[in-house]
Order: sequence, then structure tokens, then C-alpha cells
Amino acid sequence: MVARSPADKAGVEAGDIITKFDGKVIDKSSDLPRVVGSTKPGNKSTVTVFRRGSTKDLSITIAEIEADKPVAKAPSKDEKTKNSSAGQPFGLTVSDLTDAQRKELKLKGGVKIDAATEAAARAGLREGDIIVGIANVEVASVKDFDAVLAKADKNKPLNVLFRRGEWTQYSVIRMAR
Repeated sequence: MVARSPADKAGVEAGDIITKFDGKVIDKSSDLPRVVGSTKPGNKSTVTVFRRGSTKDLSITIAEIEADKPVAKAPSKDEKTKNSSAGQPFGLTVSDLTDAQRKELKLKGGVKIDAATEAAARAGLREGDIIVGIANVEVASVKDFDAVLAKADKNKPLNVLFRRGEWTQYSVIRMAR
């Protein structure tokens, strides 16, 4: 969750599932941006979330978002990053964040997507996104990423919590059949 964002101020927590926005049912994640986008900035709205087995209504004030800023600069020659190819079956190539990138992004950890192809690209992931969780497990480094993927069933959908710019969101990687 982005600190000081409208969702953060309203009390939305990572892992909440938004089921309604101003009484309109949200069936899939792609519905939410369209519904929120049609609401004027400054308006107060009600968001219904499913959290730990129950629903909760939260009051949120809509704000205008700024355009995406570049996520992170390339590491300098003296900052070495560890790459991973464990994500190749899912179409992911990732590397550790440098200390400077973690500080700039205000993150404790995560891995940067260096390439997203095939299943990962179909799931909407792209180069520069930061993966912070996979299969409901926090990912702080390439080592964590590799460990989670080593246990992952490549025949089942894989949920990914990632950050793009100021937004943290879920996506699901489904392998082609």
C-alpha cells in the first residue's frame, strides 16, 4: 500500500479484496480503475472490502494521481545485483534491488523484473515492476523468489503482488495449456 495514498488514508490494507465501490459490484480487478476513474477527484466514496473472512465498508476521498515516474535508475557499476532465471518457466527474469533502489522506493525488499515474456506478459507484468510477494509469500530478494518458485506448481495459477510506480496490485500468472 502506498503511504498517504487515498486507499491508505481510508484504511485499505494489503490483501483486502475490493468487492464494491459506491455500491457497484466489482467482479474483476479490471473493473475497479474504470469505476474509480469515472468519479471526480475530491468526492467521498464508500469502498466495501473483504478482509479476513468478513466485509467492511471504508470511506475514501478520491484523489487525482500523477503520471508514472520512472521506477528506479539502473545500478551503477559498483552496485552488483544478483539475477535469477528461476522464473523463466513463468516468463520472468528478475534481479535484486540495490540498496539505493530500495531507499528510493521506500521498500524493505523485493525483486525488479528485468524481463516479462509469455505468461508473465499476458498477466500484465512488465520490465521495471517490483515483485514484493508471490503465492502469498513476501519476497525480499532473489533468494526468496527462487525458493518460492522452486515449490510452485507450474500447472496452477500463480498470484503475484507487485508494485508499479506508486501502486501495489495483484496479478495472476496462468501458464498456457
